[in-house]
Amino acid sequence: MRRPVIAGNWKMYKTAAETRDFFRAFQPLVAGSNHCDIIVAPPFTALAAAVESARGSAIGIAGQNLHWASEGAFTGEISARMLVEAGCRGVVIGHSERRQYFGETDEGVNRKTKAALAAGLTPIVCVGETLAEREGQLTHTVLQHQFEGAFAALTPAEFSRILLAYEPVWAIGTGRTATPEMAAEAHRYLRDRAAAQFASEQASALRILYGGSVKPDNIKGLMAQDGIDGALVGGASLDPKSFAAIVNF
Repeated sequence: MRRPVIAGNWKMYKTAAETRDFFRAFQPLVAGSNHCDIIVAPPFTALAAAVESARGSAIGIAGQNLHWASEGAFTGEISARMLVEAGCRGVVIGHSERRQYFGETDEGVNRKTKAALAAGLTPIVCVGETLAEREGQLTHTVLQHQFEGAFAALTPAEFSRILLAYEPVWAIGTGRTATPEMAAEAHRYLRDRAAAQFASEQASALRILYGGSVKPDNIKGLMAQDGIDGALVGGASLDPKSFAAIVNF
């Protein structure tokens, strides 16, 4: 039985003070939520506040990005060991906004994933197609390319530490949402790719999160689908009551 994961990606929202306020309101609402893993990915400047606020709870803190080098002349970048030192347990890699706005490539996602694994972080690796690609019947082609590129040269043991997030780009912040059936079909395809690239053992254990405008009113339908193991939540994770309602699906 795969343990569900509910992760909140705060993107470029919340100061350190706002982060502390969030956790003060959020933690009592999920104090008894032992049915899933909870992850929050705040901005880099709020990591310390998030780690401090979550201390003593089961809530894991993750970074939103990292550089593949352990150190170097890379102005503005953050390394895996810096995230570990800050108290992170995981890191989001290859989010569609990183790909779309900052030129993130499958090769870069692969290098970042390896760096995260080497540092002991849990990579939350994102894949997903654009609206044009879906309408062009290219969803499976895009997912295959992204999957194979992201996980090239990983060992089965390394892959077993991955969290995969399927985020249809056309359903992020647009008000459009993939139906639970559409999301489940994409998850089945990704699990088949895992079996083909690794083995059925790794495929069956792989936890795949759905990330496309997840809200309190659609989480139950999504989680009822076989093969959807959780959610990567954007805007709805910024409000403690909303995010708690998703956690307590």
